[in-house]
Amino acid sequence: MIGLIQRVSSAQVAIEGTTVGQIGRGILLLLGVEKEDTEAKADRLLQRVLGYRIFPDDGGKMNLSLRDIGGELLVVSQFTLPADTHKGMRPSFTPAAPPAEGERLYLYFAAQARKQVENLQTGVFSADMQVSLVNDGPVTFWLQV
Repeated sequence: MIGLIQRVSSAQVAIEGTTVGQIGRGILLLLGVEKEDTEAKADRLLQRVLGYRIFPDDGGKMNLSLRDIGGELLVVSQFTLPADTHKGMRPSFTPAAPPAEGERLYLYFAAQARKQVENLQTGVFSADMQVSLVNDGPVTFWLQV
């Protein structure tokens, strides 16, 4: 399971011009599900996302997590993250989970996150979404479990 996390001052996801998820200060998580992923991997990635220290403390050092600051989380499915891009000029999506399994684990991840984050927003699995954000820093990390 892959999580591309971006520290944001704001982010939103829209479908056909209608906002379906919007947050203020927090993390935009682009979530990619791979073939071999499980609920245990989703749980592990969630703990890393919530505990990853990417927010500044009083001294300006990245020592605080999303939990520490009471930040918001926007989770957007992105099947392109697991793509194999090692050769050629077109990505291969064979490493990605089949759509039904990807959706199941995406929904599982969001349900588990909802239990731990006061303001959790999501996109819509497999929808054509437009994501906008103000990346704070910029700060972006690739997490993989």
